[in-house]
Amino acid sequence: MKLEFEIVPDGCWYSNLRSALKKSDWDKIRFDAYKRAEGKCMICGAPAKRLEAHERWSYDERLGIQKLEDVIAVCHDCHCVIHIGRTQLMGDEDRAISHFMKVNNCSYADYRKALGEANMVHRRRNLVPEWATDLSWLARMKIKV
Repeated sequence: MKLEFEIVPDGCWYSNLRSALKKSDWDKIRFDAYKRAEGKCMICGAPAKRLEAHERWSYDERLGIQKLEDVIAVCHDCHCVIHIGRTQLMGDEDRAISHFMKVNNCSYADYRKALGEANMVHRRRNLVPEWATDLSWLARMKIKV
């Protein structure tokens, strides 16, 4: 699927770059993502007047490492799908469902299946007692933490 859910393990909530970095460093990262996007969402390809910076993380469950892989620019609708748990809490799931199905050219059943699989991964990752954070990606931006 082109657009997927990225449900963050509970132990990693609130550990994001924007809050961990100086504003000038965060701005450097997000503006780089916006520049690479060339005015289009890096997931669905839709032109967007306002893009949002999204942190892409990988999770090594065996070693308990949350690793920053990239920061990309996405439209608001894709960002709402990616963070579906928050979107559900905000009461905007219907719009996210429609966007997920449109971008992935799939059915509601496909949406429910993908969400179920994402929730299973989330539950499994929540079994990791503590996550370490790998921010080595920041070296490419010449940012030290």
